[in-house]
Amino acid sequence: MENEKFIELKANVQGIIDLIAAKNAKEANNRLVEVSEQLDDFLDFSDEDEDLIEISKYQVLLNQLQQKIIALNGQL
Repeated sequence: MENEKFIELKANVQGIIDLIAAKNAKEANNRLVEVSEQLDDFLDFSDEDEDLIEISKYQVLLNQLQQKIIALNGQL
């Protein structure tokens, strides 16, 4: 997988983090869904171990961000 894809993915994840910081849970959740689908596509077309390891790191991060969004919804 090209590094460009991971660079874009990183930027998208940062966008989610920024939305959480701005307490915009709805938009953060929408972005999270989009990024999750993008990550699933990467997973479908990856077979190199390095890529799979990187994808799994992002999966864990997205799960943690989802928990933050859920907690944010509870605070609003």
